[in-house]
Order: sequence, then structure tokens, then C-alpha cells
Amino acid sequence: MEILTDRPTERFAPGVVLHREGTEAALTIASAEAVADGPGWRLRFEEIGDRDAAEQLRGAYLETVVRPEDDLGRGEFYWHEVIGVTVSGVDGAELGTVRDIYRVGETEVFSVAGGPFGPFDLPVVRAFIRIFAPRRGEIVIDADALDLKAPKRRPEGEERPRAPRRRTRHNKATPGSDAANRTMTAESSADAGTAEIAQEVMPVGGTLAIAPVDVSSPAVEPTTADPAGGHGSADGSGR
Repeated sequence: MEILTDRPTERFAPGVVLHREGTEAALTIASAEAVADGPGWRLRFEEIGDRDAAEQLRGAYLETVVRPEDDLGRGEFYWHEVIGVTVSGVDGAELGTVRDIYRVGETEVFSVAGGPFGPFDLPVVRAFIRIFAPRRGEIVIDADALDLKAPKRRPEGEERPRAPRRRTRHNKATPGSDAANRTMTAESSADAGTAEIAQEVMPVGGTLAIAPVDVSSPAVEPTTADPAGGHGSADGSGR
């Protein structure tokens, strides 16, 4: 099993009950051990009696009930508490919301989208984050330090530039001759090919894939003083 928690010994202790994401069915841990020659842990559940039943859990996320006020220290937060929080600049302008969280080395990175600067990544470090208080729905950052720039937009009504016409080089031919007919055919085909290419290389939109997150271990710890309950910086993962 791939581990997404910072507390595997605590989360996978015998007797602990997990749940498959989106269900209330109990999965009680009978035994657990870290894989000696690779990443991850090997778990055995009391409710899973054979390989076929175990195969039903392939690719699934497992969750546990968490109580942040009991599980975490002052200023620590779970990832699921951060996702969905509005991100603002020091001037009060809204810059988007946290859509996802991932790690690069020991640093958490927030994927922010839905604001005037388009999607951008926000490393959870003091140089960028001024106020970190997700439980009261507030993350304030220094947009200038991130060097955010608004995406370029084409003025309304302005036509998309046309792709240049491709021209074939050929020797002069007498009108009506076979060479002249071949030349006209080649030029027509080249124009048609240009039109196809112009349509294919100018996409009009995109999609943003959101990965599910873990809710069983701390995500962030203090970065800046939080009048409502601590500081904030990054330190844990989520499921």
C-alpha cells in the first residue's frame, strides 16, 4: 500500500479501523509492516479473507476519522482543511482557491486556480505566505514575490491571426500544359493542408485534473502567526 500519511505507525496499528473512501464499511487492521525492500506498507484486514476480496481494494483510497483538535499541535492542519480555502493578496484582492496539494521534497505546494492570474503553484514557505489561517478561510500571500502575471487575452472581437499560406516553388509552365496542371494541384493541396494545421495547433481551452487527497495526517504547520489558532507552514500529508 502506498502511504500518504506522516504517521504510519499510529494509523496502521492493529485494531485501528479504516474506511474505503466514500463508504462506511469498516476495515480493521489485523497486522501491518513496512515493506523491507521498497516503499509502502503491507496491511492485513480482519474483514478481507482472500485475494479476490483484496483485489477489490486496488487503487482505492483508505480513510480514517480524524479530530484535528486532538490529533494535531498548535498551528498544524490537515490537507483537507486547506483545499477550498480562498487565497488573497496583501491588498485584499482574491487570487483563487486552493484546488490541490502536492509535495516537492520536504515542501508542500498548493495548486491555486480560479483567479485573475490563472492557475499557479504556491510553495508553502514564509517568503510567499503572510497569513495562514485555513480554519477561518484565510490565506494571504505576497503576489509580487511570486511574480504573478495575468495571462494575455485577445481583445474582444479581434480575429485570430491566420496561418501564412505555403507556396510551392516550381518552374514556369505554359497554361494548359501537364506541368501547369500539376502546379495548380500542388498549390491547392498545400492551402488545404495549411487550413488543417491552423485548426489543430490553436486549442481553445483545457482541463484541470484534481487528484483526491488524504485526510489522515497533518498537512501544514506554522508559517506566520495566526490570531485564530496558530501559525502556518507545511509539514504533513493528508490521508
